[in-house]
Amino acid sequence: MDNLGITRRSFVKATAIAGVSAAVFGLAGCAPTTAGTLAATGGFKPGTYTAASQGKFGPVNIEATFSESALESIVIGEHEETKFISDRALTEIPAAIVEHQSLAIDTITGATLSSMAVLNAATECVKQAGASDLPGTYEPAAPSSAVEELSGDVVIVGAGASGVPAAITAREAGATVALIQKEATAISQGNTATGILLDTSDEAGVEAVVSRLLKDHQYRGKREQVELWAKNSGEAIKWVLDLATAEGAQVSDTTMKWTAAIKEVNGYPMDYLSIDFGPKPYNTGDGMRDIADWAEQQGVEIFYSTPAAQLVQNESGAVTGVIAEGADGYIQFNAAKGVIVATGDYENDDEMMAYYEPAMANIYRKEQNKTGDGQKMMVWAGAKMEDACGSKVQHDFDAGPGSMADMPFLAVKNDGTRFCNEAACEMAVMGNFLRSEADQGWYSQIFDSNYMADTEGWPGVALPPEAMASYMPEVEGEKTGVYESLINTFSADTLEELGEKLGLTDVPTFVATVERYNELAEGGVDEDMGKPAQFLKAIKQPPFYGIHRHIGLSTIIHGVNVNADMQALNDEGEPIEGLYAIGNCAGNFFGSPDYPMTVPGLSLGRCHTQGYVVGRAVASK
Repeated sequence: MDNLGITRRSFVKATAIAGVSAAVFGLAGCAPTTAGTLAATGGFKPGTYTAASQGKFGPVNIEATFSESALESIVIGEHEETKFISDRALTEIPAAIVEHQSLAIDTITGATLSSMAVLNAATECVKQAGASDLPGTYEPAAPSSAVEELSGDVVIVGAGASGVPAAITAREAGATVALIQKEATAISQGNTATGILLDTSDEAGVEAVVSRLLKDHQYRGKREQVELWAKNSGEAIKWVLDLATAEGAQVSDTTMKWTAAIKEVNGYPMDYLSIDFGPKPYNTGDGMRDIADWAEQQGVEIFYSTPAAQLVQNESGAVTGVIAEGADGYIQFNAAKGVIVATGDYENDDEMMAYYEPAMANIYRKEQNKTGDGQKMMVWAGAKMEDACGSKVQHDFDAGPGSMADMPFLAVKNDGTRFCNEAACEMAVMGNFLRSEADQGWYSQIFDSNYMADTEGWPGVALPPEAMASYMPEVEGEKTGVYESLINTFSADTLEELGEKLGLTDVPTFVATVERYNELAEGGVDEDMGKPAQFLKAIKQPPFYGIHRHIGLSTIIHGVNVNADMQALNDEGEPIEGLYAIGNCAGNFFGSPDYPMTVPGLSLGRCHTQGYVVGRAVASK
């Protein structure tokens, strides 16, 4: 492996360290407000105690063992926290509590909710053991003022769907490359990525797709941004497919599944390539981990568990590197050709969410550790956030078949009431009806046993009952191609029983809603919502089915302004030399409040494509 470290030395640099300290401490996790410097109030009742506290996705169970004088051990039990992201919180927090005999432990940055769950459950166990506090104290270690300096050509911050491809193409172009990642592994979400095959698509059709997307983005995106995807994505997605296949990743060509509805745009024939990392629970994150391992073999130096804290700038304001926090202190990564920021979104930063996306207060966030690190660093360096709101990717493809998510079945809230014209509201916008504290993103699709015949000619693909079984927790047997903890489809012989299984809060209202819907279907006119008659199908033949979907926030595509070369722009719209943004921390592609599903797989396709193009371009400077 070629060594990125052309120079490698430790030094103390007072002015730089002052800046680093401010940035690092501004992003650090905070100790819980209920714990301070603690003093024991007496001995413990020896024994093993259990408690649970709410984490990010569910309760975190712990088992704590006490002697008369000390808390001897904490064992983490069942939980639903995200693998990799929560690992540090679930290992380091218990170890620190036991080592220091203190509950005043700092949470882990990016895994605050998981950390708090452990601390709160431990506090409860202490109370069960007959004490109010632990006897020890804890003082976090002061950060080192020593900075190790590494120099090379290109530094990429963030090992995800855009950062990993950027690192590889930069290396393929001959650059020495450092890939810095906050997590202990590469991280990404989702499954599908789509690109346009230029050689077999009509040239006018390509431009028609771009124009169609700009319309769907409410004309707030930049054409140059969408064209970068449109004119490079086929090559980029084919490159990802070939590389991932060669490295043994679970990936397949799913073009026919996703693009049938857009094979012709404005009369122009189009051709695409869609790929899926899967089947679930395998996803794009697993695929990126597979090819990141290969990238290291090719000479990309990857620094895991090394969160970036601050960009380095010279006297003219050009970005020349990144300062990150390693296990033994700070590291300054110098980049002769450029820094590419690919850190993702900010959905787990409460302050940024409250400022930019207050409407999402009651919608649950699917990810962890997405704290807007890249956006913050770039703004501190003079970049400007795009003024359009972030496009919110909201969906639930897991409670039931994703191919049935946009089918215009009767949709009801948890209180059993109908709330929209289902034919005019695809799943991507359903969350907008369900933002209240009472709703919190929950709704159910309702249909009966005639659904296979009823849905002929509808958008999407209905799965037969035997395939639906994988999404039904009550049906025994192997569940394939799903996240088993998220499946939420039920059947019942009566509407009352179905309402109970779905957890609806007002079953009589639900039954009345279905009866009213049947009246409308029999009359062929939707007097309540105006849905076309072709989609009005009575719900009378048992067994009755319900898919209880929970709309969650997968990502927010909202970042800094960029130009056609993905260079970050300052307040005057001028490029900041040496600074590039790609993926979800880059702006100007969408801009619409909701993520459009016109081209399935567009979000990941855009990320892969930007990484593929920008990594090579920066390395070739």
